[in-house]
Amino acid sequence: IMNEQQYSPTNFKILTPVVKNLIIINALFYLANVSFNTAFGIDLTQILGLHYVKSEYFKPYQFVTHLFMHGNFGHLFFNMFALWMFGNILENVLGSQKFLLFYFVTGLGAAFLHSMVTVYDVVQLKAAANAFYLSPTPESFINFLNSHFPYALNNININDFIKQWTLNPYNISNIEEAIKFIQEGVTTMINVPTVGASGAIFGLLLGFGMLFPNSYIYLYFFFPIKAKWFVLLYGVTEFMLGFSARPGDNVAHFAHLGGMIFGFFMIKYWMRNKNKDIDYY
Repeated sequence: IMNEQQYSPTNFKILTPVVKNLIIINALFYLANVSFNTAFGIDLTQILGLHYVKSEYFKPYQFVTHLFMHGNFGHLFFNMFALWMFGNILENVLGSQKFLLFYFVTGLGAAFLHSMVTVYDVVQLKAAANAFYLSPTPESFINFLNSHFPYALNNININDFIKQWTLNPYNISNIEEAIKFIQEGVTTMINVPTVGASGAIFGLLLGFGMLFPNSYIYLYFFFPIKAKWFVLLYGVTEFMLGFSARPGDNVAHFAHLGGMIFGFFMIKYWMRNKNKDIDYY
């Protein structure tokens, strides 16, 4: 148990055992993905990343394995840095067994909320696609793209196709081409995997903010802010981004919120039961 103090990344020089092993496992998964891609053309992200529950690629084990997959080195580095920064402190306070439980519950909670939001998004996407199929016009095609695939409107070929179709809006081949494009887009959206430990990391951030509300976190190593305000700021930001993010945003904001929500209830449960293994500051 640690005495009350202000915490910064330099407080701990030695990795706690669970944090150390989690970092090693994440690094090994990343190296394996790069190696399999390079040597065999096998993308482990498609196999181990979390897919939409009705995707042909979905497997139940992905709820766990996606926590160890990352999109690129920067994604891995910043998640592992946060794991080291907050995980060491929490593991010292909670103990290794409770910390590991906390990590996976928040990670799985994040995946659960993200999956529920994805189900809603896919239902809305399919409904919009079906509406387009009933009345395929250049205008409805543009509206659909703007609402669901706005990045496509930056494609020169797509814009040329729209101009051509606008000149002859009743051309059957153009209508079929537009329908095919949307069908392929819907299929792609359904089969995009989610990867990363960010949900669990946000759970750790929330846990740190609840257990050490008046300790300081240093933004960019220079600007001190109390943990409780830092967590609140992040939570509000993710909530707003979750509802305002444009299609094509590759950040799973509701997964971050899910990790924080499940982390909140776990810490509250332990507080209510006055767990003797935890000191609160």
